[in-house]
Amino acid sequence: MMTTQQIESLIAQGEGYNLEFKQTLPSKLSELSTELCAFSNAGGGVLLVGIKDDGSIIGVDLDNTIRSRIQDIISNIDPRPEIIISETPLLGKTILCFDCKSGTKKPYVVSGCIYVRNGPNSQKITSIHEMREFFQTSDSIFFDSSPNKQFRYPDDFDESAFKQFLVGAKITSAISNDKILDNLKLILSEGFTNAAVLFFAKEVQQFVEQATIRCLMFKGLDKRYIIDSKEINGNLIQQFEEGMKYIISKLNLRYEIENQTNGRRKEVLEIPETVFREALINAICHRSYYEKGAVIAIEIYDNRVEITNPGGLISGISDKEFGHKSLSRNPLIFGLMQRVSLVEKVGSGIIRMKDSMKEAGLVEPLFTLGGFFTVTFFRPIDFDKLLEYLNDKISVSQKKILQEIHNTPSITTQSLATKIGLSMAGIEKNISTLKELGIIERKGARKSGYWVINSVHHNIGN
Repeated sequence: MMTTQQIESLIAQGEGYNLEFKQTLPSKLSELSTELCAFSNAGGGVLLVGIKDDGSIIGVDLDNTIRSRIQDIISNIDPRPEIIISETPLLGKTILCFDCKSGTKKPYVVSGCIYVRNGPNSQKITSIHEMREFFQTSDSIFFDSSPNKQFRYPDDFDESAFKQFLVGAKITSAISNDKILDNLKLILSEGFTNAAVLFFAKEVQQFVEQATIRCLMFKGLDKRYIIDSKEINGNLIQQFEEGMKYIISKLNLRYEIENQTNGRRKEVLEIPETVFREALINAICHRSYYEKGAVIAIEIYDNRVEITNPGGLISGISDKEFGHKSLSRNPLIFGLMQRVSLVEKVGSGIIRMKDSMKEAGLVEPLFTLGGFFTVTFFRPIDFDKLLEYLNDKISVSQKKILQEIHNTPSITTQSLATKIGLSMAGIEKNISTLKELGIIERKGARKSGYWVINSVHHNIGN
């Protein structure tokens, strides 16, 4: 049963993945069952009724009829989860508390549907088969909510990393560490969860050795020549920060005049930094930490950047739903990242990556789904390097055509024939070959369109 002090502690912490406030009981009380089902299918959580989103206390009015209906609603969850219901007085008001434990008989179902936590919200999954497969492929339900029995508190606990997290999450340090960790569902009766270890261990890799990022930079378009490498360890926030630093340090910058009056220049990365933030957070949150020896990889080539994480698309999401629907392989990790504002709107990361690349005038990112999940960002074309790479792969006439297109993207085939000294049939034949190789493509209408040179096609790069 929740005490007044515990309720105050939770309110001070604020809403998140495993804590939700409701101002009043929903008009359809059956809606409570979906929220409680979702908590039970995840790492557990607490639902407080009588609290506004901003933490204001307004209380709730209860009678025996409502109490009885609440019990009936919980009975609709199959199998019945472990939920402790309490009514706690606070500032002369009554707060209704539902303390849901992480279920041991997942998945839990309401009216034939499964509900899971997706960030701070609950999400309905209509296919029981898909959700059963989802939990089964997680080996032991969720890695991040499973206990790490080797971790010892406080000996292995990084107090400094924890304090930095509290600052980033805007959680008051006036509450004890134990209380905050318990509120975040990071402590079980068997010990600290793997999520707690990944965020707050002094030596993370001592407990989860595969939790690392391997960075590689190659000369050219394939993996033959490594020119730089780095392994990034530490906790997950440190890995994210160091991974971003590595990517930014290896890519090109250009300068734009920010103010015409004083001539100030702004540094602009060749690929928008925001897409790497999205991809790297996605890799950290959604990777399969059960894959021994498999690490997140950042690979930088002359023409592209690839970020890969072990664990493909979660089985609860079909290929058609990719980019529109989101489930987390590690919901506790996802929730902690969201608290420090490293995760924005749930399920919109893929769309934001596509939009950012489009706004920068770059090729849309490529997503490869399978045993590993890879997102590929194509770098702006370096024409001289491209010609050097294509030197023995295309003819002299085709190189001349590329040069003219590079100089004037809107050039017509008639002008190409005149400049290069080939017949129209010869120009069209060479253009057809370049198109087949994926080196060029035509955009827009026949007369008002333009040519695009691709430095990134698979037929060239592999």
